[in-house]
Amino acid sequence: MGITEFLADYITAFIDKTGYVTVFIGMTMESMVFPIPSEAIMPFAGFLIAEGRFTFFGVIFFSTLGSIAGSLLSYAMGRYGGHPFVDRYGKYLLLDRHELKATERFFGKYGEWTIFISRFIPVVRHLISIPAGVARMNLWRFSVLTIIGAGLWNAFLTYVGFRLKQNWQVVMQYSHIVDIVIVAILLGLIIFYVTRQLRRKRKRA
Repeated sequence: MGITEFLADYITAFIDKTGYVTVFIGMTMESMVFPIPSEAIMPFAGFLIAEGRFTFFGVIFFSTLGSIAGSLLSYAMGRYGGHPFVDRYGKYLLLDRHELKATERFFGKYGEWTIFISRFIPVVRHLISIPAGVARMNLWRFSVLTIIGAGLWNAFLTYVGFRLKQNWQVVMQYSHIVDIVIVAILLGLIIFYVTRQLRRKRKRA
């Protein structure tokens, strides 16, 4: 069994066993500052739709509910805690101050539509709700843009997983290539994490 097949079987089995709760919690954390990518959750929920274990409505509903829940928590963090809260507790939430500053500049440059656009951008989507809270963006507009953007992104990833599972035998014919890509991605993530930690230490020094 290759890496691709092993990961797909393991993650799918875990989500199947824990149900929509994992989809909800995973997307709640993904919409906050925790480094849990939606790409590691939603496609496998799509697998379970193809197997008849989940439904499209259930997956999109609970994933988007999780997205808005996590986003609102981050929004509250920014609105009521602001920079002092981030400076004091950010390290416990794995929050990178440099990345937050970059996200704040992005929000300041493009305005409220950033809340919608950011749902399709890695890293930014984890942090964008905090600058929105700091800026005291209208909560109704924030919620609507978050639900639309997150809903579309979640639906896209779910559909990709659904189609992949339907054509899984074809995918497995090229599993050795996919395995190489996954190893490269994992190595890239490790390098990114180590580099970020070293950068944090230099800044603290």
